[in-house]
Amino acid sequence: MIRAARRHLVRTLADIAAQQGIAAQTLLSSGRLRAEGFPAPLSAGRTRLYDGEQVDAYLAGRAVPALPTADDDEDLLDRQEAAALSGIALHAWDRRKKNPSVSEHMVLVGGVEHWPRHAVRDYTPAPRPRPSGGPGRPVGVVDQVPRDLLPACVAQLLDDDPALTAAGVTEQLGVHRNTAQAALTALRAQRMADVMEQRGVQAAQAAALGYPAGLTRRAGILAEATVRGRQARPYLADVARALHARGWTTTDTSPTVQHPEGDTCFAALVLDSPTAPAAALVWSERHGWRTSTSRRHPLGRGAAWPPPGPNVRHLATGTTPDPADLVKALKPTS
Repeated sequence: MIRAARRHLVRTLADIAAQQGIAAQTLLSSGRLRAEGFPAPLSAGRTRLYDGEQVDAYLAGRAVPALPTADDDEDLLDRQEAAALSGIALHAWDRRKKNPSVSEHMVLVGGVEHWPRHAVRDYTPAPRPRPSGGPGRPVGVVDQVPRDLLPACVAQLLDDDPALTAAGVTEQLGVHRNTAQAALTALRAQRMADVMEQRGVQAAQAAALGYPAGLTRRAGILAEATVRGRQARPYLADVARALHARGWTTTDTSPTVQHPEGDTCFAALVLDSPTAPAAALVWSERHGWRTSTSRRHPLGRGAAWPPPGPNVRHLATGTTPDPADLVKALKPTS
């Protein structure tokens, strides 16, 4: 927690790294934060915050001063502390914090949500009428969490419960079961892919993040595809630059790797110049390159790979032809 009147002293990892003239990742990997005597974080959440007075003293070789121990109404509590003070589970606090009488007191410190002790302690929930229908979300009710905010919300829930299920996401966030499942699979796959790259392991070993085996099968397949997509980025960037140099695109922005089928990498490059010989190009790690007639939906329905025809040309040979060969194959034949 952040004790009363000490909010201005809070330091993030980035602040501490900058203070020492190093990158935040260097600070994390150096082991300095685990050195004997280094001040403890102010909270137990994923984002670590520190008291600046304590950090300054440690770095200067002085005795680290103790923090105040007496509770104060203006102490700032993080999510875990607020739930503990309220005597409720974390997911219940996540619902409670949306109540205006609580949300109006929320403050961001170092990117982390906090609430004053008095706002947490004095909140009195209003009685809720018992629903007359069966369990689950009523038919026709829209998702309660906007799609652009859903990944962050699911990430927070997954941090607290590695065994989180789609049903649990639906219950806590009020989103459709299919939406919840897609978000969970994508998030697990991203985290597993990070571990696979960092440790040089396969998806099965990356699942050691605490995810139950039954919940990681689909995520493991997507994680493997995600790693391959990351490895393809330099090649796709070279192609984007070659097309731009030829004058067929207005920018040389590298395309985003997509996984519409879950286990295959795709990418689409829109050729937005009036002189371009096609509306767009589509790349598949299985098939290579082809043209597309649609700039808005170049992949088409389900990313199915169409046979060559009057409106679709398969370009060059192999799945990763040299960018110069791809440009040459794309040039109009007349």
